[in-house]
Amino acid sequence: MDQQDQSGADLDWREGAIPVSRRFDDPYFSLNGGLDETRHVFLAGNDLPARLRPGFHVAELGFGTGLNLLALAQVATVPIRFTSFEAYPMSLDELARAHAAFPELADLAASLRAGWPARRFTLGHVSAEVIEADARAALPAWPGRADAWFLDGFSPAKNPELWGEGLMAEVAAHTAPGGTFATYTAAGHVRRALAAAGFAVTRAPGFAGKRHMSRGQL
Repeated sequence: MDQQDQSGADLDWREGAIPVSRRFDDPYFSLNGGLDETRHVFLAGNDLPARLRPGFHVAELGFGTGLNLLALAQVATVPIRFTSFEAYPMSLDELARAHAAFPELADLAASLRAGWPARRFTLGHVSAEVIEADARAALPAWPGRADAWFLDGFSPAKNPELWGEGLMAEVAAHTAPGGTFATYTAAGHVRRALAAAGFAVTRAPGFAGKRHMSRGQL
């Protein structure tokens, strides 16, 4: 097996289709309407696609199955960039199994998997790169600045390393003026860390049965 196609994800599968991290005991996408949740939290939460313009840069903590990227590529109509940080990437076979849950994204998902070994691919108008590393080490050295952030690590209760004050400060430091973030969590310590980093943080209605999510602007 190619080293780039070895799984670092350590998965179980719920109902045969939903990948669940053994490491963090958390599913990769919602058990009820994963694509709709992505659209609600990460796209609408960052006022996308309305803000998209040529050269717009979206960055992400937690690539997972690539669902957020696929949803973004589905609505992007101008050339944009996407960078995601992922410490525990899935294998090609695992991605294919997860993508099967979203048949409307099949063509985009196939393009993603075609470029997966190199961690670089073009999906429609989106030029994407996945940085395979712990974001706590990789983000400080990243030369980019994002116009919008998808903060999509596993639950803060189960993966606190991806939500700490230091990393949230690095997110802010790598955000363009007026840039935004959105995340599914409304955990108080996460909102406080983002506010301390300089974001104006607000709570918004969550997806489906969740009361709140968080969004903000620098």
